[in-house]
Amino acid sequence: MAPSLLLRLPSSAPATSIAHFQQTNMAKPRKFSTQIRCIGWDPEGVLGPAQGGHIARLEFKRRLEKDADARDDFERQVRQEKERRRTVREARAVPDTVAELVEYFLDTEARELEFEIARLRPRLNEEFFSHIQLELGKLRFAVSKTQDMEDRQIELEALLKALQEGTEAYDKLQADLVTAKNSLAKILTSKDVKTTLLELVEKNELNRSLLTLLDENIANAFRANQKEAAEYMSKLRGAVLKYITV
Repeated sequence: MAPSLLLRLPSSAPATSIAHFQQTNMAKPRKFSTQIRCIGWDPEGVLGPAQGGHIARLEFKRRLEKDADARDDFERQVRQEKERRRTVREARAVPDTVAELVEYFLDTEARELEFEIARLRPRLNEEFFSHIQLELGKLRFAVSKTQDMEDRQIELEALLKALQEGTEAYDKLQADLVTAKNSLAKILTSKDVKTTLLELVEKNELNRSLLTLLDENIANAFRANQKEAAEYMSKLRGAVLKYITV
């Protein structure tokens, strides 16, 4: 006979202990997951749902303020530079002779060259350019050259090229402005703007100078509180820009 296993309890153990032991439920222990929750006490829903991104918004605000300060500094520097250039222009005396005028342009800053060409365009004539070319010829064919002579030749060659290209661009701009003024007059007095624009396109009389002229007239109209005229010319500008783009 197989041996039997007997569970012996003390005689003094109460009956309830036996009943409790027999009714014990050997169920598997429950698994609980720990979650971190952000709880905000707002039973009335006044504050609305919680929103994140506070650090990013603060950083954006700081950067915006920093950019605004940088923009103000930049604009102040631009104004100061314009004032400096204006002061330098007014302090310079335009010479009378051709030879002195050559030296005048050699002493002109590159950024001021366009302004000086526009101001002194009538004096940049055949006599002026012939004077530079004559001196260049002497320097190029000199028997013995010094370093100063070579430097002078390089400077004159650069100046001659810059002035020739600058006067050519200036003359073209002036011609375009004349065309632009005539074109604008035709458009403003036209009873059929679209037809007039098409005619100007065929004649190649719509250009960037016309847009510049319109911008000036629009700005002047706004300054004079002529809103209707400014709005009308703004519409014309849009139409002109469309045909130029195409």
